[in-house]
Amino acid sequence: MFQTFKEWFWLERFWLPPTIKWSDLEDHDGLIFVKPSHLYMTIPYAFVLIIIRHFFQKFIASPLAKTFGIKEEVQKKITPNTVLENFFKHSTKKPSQTDIYGLAKKCNLTERQVERWFRSRQNQDRPCRMKKFQEACWRFTFYLIITIAGIAFLYDKPWVYDLWEVWNGYPRQPLLPSQYWYYILEMSFYWSLLFSLGSDIKRKDFLAHVIHHLAAVSLMSFSWCANYIRSGTLVMIVHDVADIWLESAKMFSYAGWKQTCNTLFFIFSTVFLISRLIIFPFWILYCTLILPLHYLQPFFSYIFLNLQLMVLQVLNLYWSYFILKMLKRSIFTKSIRDVRSDSEGEYEEEEDEEEEEEKEEATGGKETDRLKNSLGADRHLIPNGQHGC
Repeated sequence: MFQTFKEWFWLERFWLPPTIKWSDLEDHDGLIFVKPSHLYMTIPYAFVLIIIRHFFQKFIASPLAKTFGIKEEVQKKITPNTVLENFFKHSTKKPSQTDIYGLAKKCNLTERQVERWFRSRQNQDRPCRMKKFQEACWRFTFYLIITIAGIAFLYDKPWVYDLWEVWNGYPRQPLLPSQYWYYILEMSFYWSLLFSLGSDIKRKDFLAHVIHHLAAVSLMSFSWCANYIRSGTLVMIVHDVADIWLESAKMFSYAGWKQTCNTLFFIFSTVFLISRLIIFPFWILYCTLILPLHYLQPFFSYIFLNLQLMVLQVLNLYWSYFILKMLKRSIFTKSIRDVRSDSEGEYEEEEDEEEEEEKEEATGGKETDRLKNSLGADRHLIPNGQHGC
């Protein structure tokens, strides 16, 4: 059954233009052509990148973060409480005032103690700035290296300046060593991002990241097998060039260099919107969707390739919405915060509230707790469930 499926999966009519056979893409006269078996190497290379990332974050990113004044955050230990822990895990991380009142009675604690327990428990799951800086630093370094490599690989290629050359001679286009390493390293990187999603900081657009990484791997794998290498290299360079600025802006944001962060973010926004909303749809998609029709009749892989590119463009529009939202926020609040972060702003507010509560407790918070508890028995006398203090 597996052999039958394999034979059906690799039918020429799915992958290649009519009249073209796999035998036409066999190596000959010193010319090397793409082979699906080449993609096997992306998995071990992905694990190599994960190992490199571990040592990079430990010996380069961490010292760099400390140079910027970012320190390892020591989480405050909280008193174990089975009742509160079960409520936190199985009900909600942010209990209502009524829930707090009930839990306080059940645990023989004050309401303020319950509130502070939940706040401390939430802060335990909060990603620290050191980890966020390390992740951003690693991605910045890779995107910088791969973008420089991509420019070096492509600057002298005729299809960069004349899009008709992308399809000249297709699919009998030999594989160049620079194309091989550009593709393999890029795919290995996205595999490594997928493998590390569970340990990386989880943001609000976690699902979009999963879809993006899977779409990137799928698109690159498919374009490799169908020998869409020339158009594939153009897609990669257009998408990598903006990410450098985003990751550098994040690094300076975590370091507290707000003015530098804002400047880099505006550069990123400009590059992103131009590359993803202008160059990609009007240059790349035009190249893959319109120009092939002058050479070939539509066939399955041509349709599938463009469907994947359109999914990628939808994701570009999705992230453009967040970028414009951050730009709007920066204009009116004079600060840029990654709106994709998992309640990053809420954590900062909670830290401020906790500091204020500590000061209040040191100067009479206990009397406030007693007053709140004394009013608790007559809760129905307080309009809208508000506490009198």
